[in-house]
Amino acid sequence: MFDGFSTTVVDTGAAQIFVRYKGAGEPVVLLHGHPRTSATWHRVAPLLVDRGYQVICPDLRGYGRSIGPSPRGDHSQQSKRAMADDVLAVAHHLGHDRFHLVGHDRGSYVAMRLALDHAAAVDRLVLMDCIPISEHLRRIDARFATAWWHWFFFAQPETPERVINADPEAWYRPKADAASMGDENHAELMNAVRTHSVVRSMLEDYRAGLTIDRDHEEADRSIGRKIESPTLILWSRQDDLESLYGDPLAIWNDWAHSVTGFGIDSGHHMAEEAAPAVAAAVGGFISGER
Repeated sequence: MFDGFSTTVVDTGAAQIFVRYKGAGEPVVLLHGHPRTSATWHRVAPLLVDRGYQVICPDLRGYGRSIGPSPRGDHSQQSKRAMADDVLAVAHHLGHDRFHLVGHDRGSYVAMRLALDHAAAVDRLVLMDCIPISEHLRRIDARFATAWWHWFFFAQPETPERVINADPEAWYRPKADAASMGDENHAELMNAVRTHSVVRSMLEDYRAGLTIDRDHEEADRSIGRKIESPTLILWSRQDDLESLYGDPLAIWNDWAHSVTGFGIDSGHHMAEEAAPAVAAAVGGFISGER
């Protein structure tokens, strides 16, 4: 996994971020989702390196081998703004003031926030399997609450920690199949979720999402702030984004000045299940071919 990639830990001042990277071309930063680590990109990253890019894969703050600060009452330590600042610091550490940015699932919210807060840093933006948190909450109904119940369970104080940490492998096993993930990727995930501080940070990610992150998005909406970077939206055709909301692009047009996108024939974890299609879509878009 990640043959020939270098690794480092970047001290951002507020966090210590574990990073994998390889290549010498234009930088492309790949941000994973929940509960994955940067290892989720192990099939996509080499394909992008082969296309001539420097590929940078950090573990998000508190996930995997990255370490963040202790939880605060307002969850701001796990806000997407704080996590985006980590990613910017990683890019600067590796010598890049401007880069392409790809985010999946929770990582897409970090990528979105970085593009909104630091427009000059993001060349082209790819967001996978997501709409803004505030848009989910504006449209909430029984279908969403039933399918995405974990958002609200994770937001409860203390209880989810007790439930998950009682047997983390049993909790995460139903959506973490070694055969589809790859053995090393699966082992890295299982090692991460056995760590109580990682579980706590992942839960704080969701708590921040329903509070401070939502507030930041609503503030952007109130002043008409949009993503400046050309933006590609990808979604899993075997997941529920289209069935819940129809065409995701209709929602994203309110959040970015230039939006294109399409579905990938895959389940939710596209980077693991459909790596060639994801790499082709990302590579084609950031090269200007699409």
